[in-house]
Amino acid sequence: MRIGVSLPVRELQNDIGALKAFAQAAEELGLSHLRVPDQVIRPGEGELHEPLTMLALIAGVTDKIELVPSCIMLPSRQTVLVAKQVATLDVLSGGRVRFGIGIGKNEAEYAALGADFHTRGARCEEQMELLRQLWTQESVDFQGKWDQVSGAGLAPLPIQRPIPMWIGAAANMIPRIRRRIGRQADGWFVLASPEEFPAIRDDIYREAEAAGRDPAALGMEAGVAVVGPREQEWKSRLSGWRDMGLTHLCLRTLGGGIAPEAHITRLQQAVAELPSI
Repeated sequence: MRIGVSLPVRELQNDIGALKAFAQAAEELGLSHLRVPDQVIRPGEGELHEPLTMLALIAGVTDKIELVPSCIMLPSRQTVLVAKQVATLDVLSGGRVRFGIGIGKNEAEYAALGADFHTRGARCEEQMELLRQLWTQESVDFQGKWDQVSGAGLAPLPIQRPIPMWIGAAANMIPRIRRRIGRQADGWFVLASPEEFPAIRDDIYREAEAAGRDPAALGMEAGVAVVGPREQEWKSRLSGWRDMGLTHLCLRTLGGGIAPEAHITRLQQAVAELPSI
């Protein structure tokens, strides 16, 4: 199981030096990946930088750690522009991007971005198809309901062809999202409890098999907080997720109310205490 960490963007309070230092510390500790959340416009929820731009900064001060925006609200954004931005990040980082995709649930944010909230699921599926083509073909001919590309492509192409696409999966998500993961994604972020996980996994596996895909090839990642009210449980929770077959896990120092300067120290402590994986 690969162990990564969330970048505590809100908690570090717009301190760019602290954000870079946390990312570098995560890499020096041998963690495999760094996750950054998405928010463009949403009042009252703290300072949060645009993730692709933030990860471009992180790419310049790290060498090995995987960069994971999780999750970009894809249907609110222009597909070809996102394809270009993520491909550029992949080139700048030497092929270190894993692209997290979501559809979101904030209608006001869609309205502010001039996007249709009510067609976001169907549009996401079309976008994923186009992204895969744009990241693997020098010239693309694509005629979709929302996007059309005729005899054009990205230059340069990304290093990874295609860049892996992962989708967030909550316990209460509609069946269509499970189908989307099974049929189109390379992996999924588990936004559910261990008790809810098996039923979701089995649904996704059935969809993958129906599409002629190997379910075992799908990655799975959950998160575990190492601060806050469940801090004493984190090692047993990590072991439990490992035993359930997850391929990735994300540690979180965020959400526990610790001081900005304490995040690196807490991460160092957690890594030192990691159970055998």
